[in-house]
Amino acid sequence: MLYYFLYQFLFQQYGRNSESYFFKGLNVIQYVTFRTALAAITALLLSLLLGGRVVRKLADLKFGQEIREEGPASHQEKRGTPTMGGVLIIGSVFVSTILWARPDSLYLWIALVSTTLFAAIGFADDYIKIVKKRSLGLTGKQKLAGQVIIAAAVWGVLWAWGNYPWNISIPFFKATAEVTGVSYVGPVVYLFFILFILLGSSNAVNLTDGLDGLAISVTFIAMAALTGLTYLGSDARWAERLDLTHNPAAVELTVFCGAMVGASLGFLWYNAPPAEVFMGDVGSLAIGGALGTVAILTKQEFLLPFIGGVFILEALSVMLQVTVFKLTKRGGNPGKRVFKMTPLHHHFEITGWKEPKIVFRFVIIAILFALLSLSTLKLR
Repeated sequence: MLYYFLYQFLFQQYGRNSESYFFKGLNVIQYVTFRTALAAITALLLSLLLGGRVVRKLADLKFGQEIREEGPASHQEKRGTPTMGGVLIIGSVFVSTILWARPDSLYLWIALVSTTLFAAIGFADDYIKIVKKRSLGLTGKQKLAGQVIIAAAVWGVLWAWGNYPWNISIPFFKATAEVTGVSYVGPVVYLFFILFILLGSSNAVNLTDGLDGLAISVTFIAMAALTGLTYLGSDARWAERLDLTHNPAAVELTVFCGAMVGASLGFLWYNAPPAEVFMGDVGSLAIGGALGTVAILTKQEFLLPFIGGVFILEALSVMLQVTVFKLTKRGGNPGKRVFKMTPLHHHFEITGWKEPKIVFRFVIIAILFALLSLSTLKLR
């Protein structure tokens, strides 16, 4: 842990009474904003430096992407592109967070373990599809069961050791920032809330990962917004001023979010169109799990649809398509479709939009959603 070595050892031992600017300067390590910036830079550099080796290793192992025949025809040329590159994202986040965060934060370890476990589900799904040559990987029930277990485990840790505020904080309503009163729902009801958030966020990111650079670009924007919100909610002065639920235990999550921002930029270097590597389910499920877990721990659950608005739109497009299709499929009549194809980005592909245009336009929408989430801070 660089934090303990630089601050707890070097500064505490030598810096307090030393005239050396080097030792005195180590005092800055105690500030979470400084360590968040270092975590982002570290994760970015790790991704850039190790990315080429990871891509070559995945290619040597023949971990190539399989393309479904029913997808857009233009995607067939991507067949064989190395996938499972999400290991680069998760590895960079884990290492940089461990280096710069204080290790005595329970919330930090909840986020790290939850993200890793979601990545493990995605890894198993990718491995079965690629190595075992089963086109669908894990069954829907197997994947859902794993996600439910992780969500229940997060709730269990919070209930047993987390001193967690069991209130629902709703933007635009000051009263809901209080832990007691109208917004208090208790741990039992909150279990179902956590299940809904974690399953929804992990699968929403998974559905968005269909175009070169799309999911990771939106992740960068969403995580940047969540980094700011996490810091504000964990700082007593800002939380009081902005009527946020103050939870000082979540302060080290700012470092984790910063690491995710840096890792996203680093992975985008290799995932930008035309992609050299895909993140696979190991990356998309982990990112969605990380977003949902941090939103729960920082009491930003109701802001999550704004923070990750593009992810929500992609998931809603699939849900709407399936619902309408099933409701209108009667007798021998085929069901009606709202979109030409889902998730939503495929609809625009089939209508004639080029892949880079779709990605850039979705990024613009993601930025607008992120700004909207930040604007709610002054509307409470």
